[in-house]
Amino acid sequence: MPSDVRHMTYAHTLSEQIAGSFLGQSPDWYKRTIVVFLIVNPMLLMTVGPFVTGWLIVLEFIFTLAMALRCYPLAPGGLLAFEAVLMGMTSPTAILHEVQINFEVILLLIFMVAGVFFLKDLLLYIFTKLLVKIHSKLLLSLTFSAVAAVLSAFLDALTVTAIIIAVVMGFYGVYHRVASGKTYQHADHDPSDDNPVDTLRIQDLLLFRAFLRSLVMHAAIGTALGGVATIVGEPQNLLIASKAGWSFMEFFLRMAPVSLPVLVVGLLTCVTLEHFRRFGYGTRIPEAVLAVLVDFDRIQEEERSPRDTSNLFVQALVVFFLVFSLAFHLAAVGIIGLAVIVLVTAFTGITDEHRLGRAFQEALPFTALLAVFFAIVALIDDQGLFKPIIQGMFAMPLELQPRILFLVNGLLSAISDNVFVATVYINEVKAALDAGVIERAQFDLLAVAINTGTNIPSVATPNGQAAFLFLLTSGLAPLIRLSYARMVVMALPYVLTMTTTGILAIIYLV
Repeated sequence: MPSDVRHMTYAHTLSEQIAGSFLGQSPDWYKRTIVVFLIVNPMLLMTVGPFVTGWLIVLEFIFTLAMALRCYPLAPGGLLAFEAVLMGMTSPTAILHEVQINFEVILLLIFMVAGVFFLKDLLLYIFTKLLVKIHSKLLLSLTFSAVAAVLSAFLDALTVTAIIIAVVMGFYGVYHRVASGKTYQHADHDPSDDNPVDTLRIQDLLLFRAFLRSLVMHAAIGTALGGVATIVGEPQNLLIASKAGWSFMEFFLRMAPVSLPVLVVGLLTCVTLEHFRRFGYGTRIPEAVLAVLVDFDRIQEEERSPRDTSNLFVQALVVFFLVFSLAFHLAAVGIIGLAVIVLVTAFTGITDEHRLGRAFQEALPFTALLAVFFAIVALIDDQGLFKPIIQGMFAMPLELQPRILFLVNGLLSAISDNVFVATVYINEVKAALDAGVIERAQFDLLAVAINTGTNIPSVATPNGQAAFLFLLTSGLAPLIRLSYARMVVMALPYVLTMTTTGILAIIYLV
């Protein structure tokens, strides 16, 4: 074969290999869609301009998030962000600025999520007791939602979500081992592989997944119910409080006319959904699964050694340290998470590097994805995609501004990110106060509207809150078949009741 033909054949084979490797095992239609996005975006920039193109890229990025279970959004979303930089719609400097602004959130993901990993024995112990003692699904769901709300008022919602993920993965792993014919302690087990599962247990496994999905969603919504109420509940809360000059208690009291009615309505929604078994809720735990978990709890009690007991005691002390440190904001959340890692590993004897490394596996892919998200945020900021909305809001009568701001913040948070939306709007409102455009009393009303608007309606989609996106992209979501679309459907009744309550509270109580 001539050398030029050989080179052409080799080049053709190489191109086929590259094309086949592009986005791995993702569906071909998805790969083609991403390629079309990348080709069309520069053409649109030259024809319709950066504003329309910017909004299109935001929608394309949201599409990659919606397809998270088919293809982790880091690669396709990263390609869109990289293209935006190459097209000059944002810059590495702007991205770095967004990362620096949100560095505490990144530290939280790296260290706090890993810290929760080292507390999972205690958390699994506590929640297993709840599961085996509370036989009413309605009461159990209400307990999960209420506990998540209370924890989120003093911890960060991401931290609480990490706790929920660790606990539910523990439950799922216990039953999946048994359903696969293995022991509770079997180490070499892949919970995503259903091939070894006994055919007689498949139906119970499907019902157990539905049961866990409902618990997870009730608890996830609970993090939003509690997260809106205090400075430490969500990252943007601290920013809003600092701009307004509010202390912990003043922030709580300012939000209470909205946050407390929403909390009550949210818990009532939980009860209603479980009672009527709608929108994917109401599935009871199969008796065979409950028997396995009860047996697991019994065996754990019988086989618990003095060392195991001491480890639980150490973890309990560290939990008290964690709650106290976060409640009084003794340090950045990520730094407190690092302290948790140091304390637990030091006093439970975890010194092997590989055991330490496993704690970071869950959070680091999402941390990288969040950095890509900040690139999209930089694009939104550089192109001023939200400015027309802000200008239109200030042109409205004063009494309408809090209501409009609540709804607009909720809508934008649902399609982008509540931290970014809150940052943009509180900065604009503070600038208006400093310029004398609005009075201090109006500023306070708008600050309440911004905080509640970005925290409550944003539960509509997984990309509205970092905690929801973390749940969607976690290792738990594919195990219990919790997709983007399913999260949207399961959140819908909560969105309707909580948003309606929130806007009525803004109108009549604030």
